[in-house]
Amino acid sequence: MMSEPFDPANPSAWIARGRDPECAAAIADAWRRYPDLPNHFPADQRMARPGERGRALRPVFDSMTSKANEERRARNFAFTTNRVAAGEGDDREHAILRARDLHGYDWDRAVRYASGWYAAHAGWDPECRRPGHIDSNSKAYDHGFRDGGGNRDDLFDTARRALIVDQTVVPSSGLSARPRPRDWTKPTDAPRPTRWGRRLLLIGAPEAGLVDCPAEMAVLLPALDAYPASEEATVIIISGAGFHSRDDAENAALPLVGTATVARLASDRTQRDLLRTLIGARDFDDILVAAQGDYLALLDAHAAALPLCRTMERTRNTVLQQRAHFRTWLDRGLIAGQTVGAGHIRWGKAVKGLTGRLGEFTARYGGKLPKRGHRIIVEMADGAPAEGFVTAAGEPLAWEMVITNRAHLRSAMAARLRVFGGATRMPWAKEVINERNDHEDTQDNHLRHAVDA
Repeated sequence: MMSEPFDPANPSAWIARGRDPECAAAIADAWRRYPDLPNHFPADQRMARPGERGRALRPVFDSMTSKANEERRARNFAFTTNRVAAGEGDDREHAILRARDLHGYDWDRAVRYASGWYAAHAGWDPECRRPGHIDSNSKAYDHGFRDGGGNRDDLFDTARRALIVDQTVVPSSGLSARPRPRDWTKPTDAPRPTRWGRRLLLIGAPEAGLVDCPAEMAVLLPALDAYPASEEATVIIISGAGFHSRDDAENAALPLVGTATVARLASDRTQRDLLRTLIGARDFDDILVAAQGDYLALLDAHAAALPLCRTMERTRNTVLQQRAHFRTWLDRGLIAGQTVGAGHIRWGKAVKGLTGRLGEFTARYGGKLPKRGHRIIVEMADGAPAEGFVTAAGEPLAWEMVITNRAHLRSAMAARLRVFGGATRMPWAKEVINERNDHEDTQDNHLRHAVDA
């Protein structure tokens, strides 16, 4: 207990105060060999005893200082590694990790290496120092300065680098405004539908079904193939080997495991260049990220390679929500020549009869028809049937439709509202629909009479 008399010659007393057993034993041994002298000893001997004990403890204190420094360096490297893996690291932190991985520098020398590299890369003058002996930290700075393209012996080196410096490596307020994929919103039906050729999907290897899918991730890529014209979309797979196109599925079948792997890929600038190459010069209006965990962290680290566009979203949360988000995104895909209405569909309560509203149109559940199915009615804002509308191809639209499976009621109503939202009203369309209905009624009557006969 801390309230008990303190015996410095007892290792347990030092262990109780936070020392490790080895250090506590060494301190207690020094106190046993050089205890405080009683008062009857001469004063000069009593005053010299603390110095003797201090000299005996100096190796112990040096070892404690060295151990504390090692722990500090390890914590600093771990903190920097996590920042880089999360996509928050700047160029200095990337240089620190390169100094450790490529040159074996400890933390202090890695920081000096990064300072020299950044000074050279940003077009700055090298630091001034007095002539004479150069310590290891100064050598690390010069090493980084040379790796960054600097040359102390060149009189015009600073002017040359200042003219050709790449401004993108200098932190600016513009870069911080670019949202990382983990900050993107979830998919909704509010954004405008986009043609498949202008859509980009960045998907993790588990979601693509290339590696074992953890419980918190959903396999999503097979659902993409069920949509017509979805092959026109650009698909990039995120795996343990970096970024790959969908055609390179063999190399993409590698899981991303471990913080060290994430940090290595996150600090690898060739991965960012590869991502830019896969995207190419294509223009996108809609980007979806379907990745979680380490796969999302790797993409965050190279978010600067992603283009900015009108709609940028990502799936999230539970497996069921990820699937729902992915279906919402898939439903916004457009086929060439197709015209649909855009905007958020406002749904009414199902207990009063499911209704959906999009613009001036209202889709309403009309109940079950005997031996036919479930009726869906599309009305105008005044409650009148939505008659006289045609698609972009000139096909008249019927304001009434019947589906056989009520489980598909909501999706069928949404699809119908989208079709009417992209339709055009033509006076002759109502007559065509009426003639078609009369023809169908006539055929039904003939069939009924034939059965009765």
